[in-house]
Amino acid sequence: MKHGKKYVEASKLIDRTKLYEPDEAIELVKKVATAKFDETIEVHLRTGCDGRHAEQQVRGAVVLPNGTGRSVRVLVFAKGAKLDEAQAAGADHVGGEELIPKIQNDGWLDFDVVVATPDMMGVVGRLGKVLGPKGLMPNPKAGTVTMDVANAVKEIKAGKVEYRLDKANIIHVPVGKASFSDEQLKENFNALMSAIIKAKPSALKGQYLKSVSIAPTMGPGVKVNNQRFV
Repeated sequence: MKHGKKYVEASKLIDRTKLYEPDEAIELVKKVATAKFDETIEVHLRTGCDGRHAEQQVRGAVVLPNGTGRSVRVLVFAKGAKLDEAQAAGADHVGGEELIPKIQNDGWLDFDVVVATPDMMGVVGRLGKVLGPKGLMPNPKAGTVTMDVANAVKEIKAGKVEYRLDKANIIHVPVGKASFSDEQLKENFNALMSAIIKAKPSALKGQYLKSVSIAPTMGPGVKVNNQRFV
């Protein structure tokens, strides 16, 4: 894969043979985020889990103390008083069965997170083929299937992020923007790592976190010393 001039220049700042301490890594990542827009800073965790086994799945959510730096559009599936609660809490879209054809047939996807009350999961389940591949299906482990829709919406708007294994057993999570202060990124990174460590599957026998790196949207990644997380 050929990289642009900026990427190549930024790469020269990073010692590829070194595992950086988190504080150093965050300072360096901000230096290599040289795009003309405010790049998202992501953490990538390569795990020793095998997601094909249910007992080795890693999935959950954590509220980042300083948010993600982006506004998140929330859709809530509910009925009755729960619709009003969701709206009052700041949900961008609320509704029920009437939204199914809009999403299924019209391809409407103007939302980033879907929350549903348990009694609506039968309805939402019909959207599995649309929402599933996009990672938008509500899930109790992520706190997006709940009767407390108001709290769920508030947490998501405040910076709640979901983490889970992808097909290669890697976890990718945004922890802020390049414009964040070092301190804000450190606090978010530490909150995420605490949650990930707590989520270690008890069935896992080998090494849990094989590598940890932090990278901006358009720039090279910086490897973090993961021994402190073992």
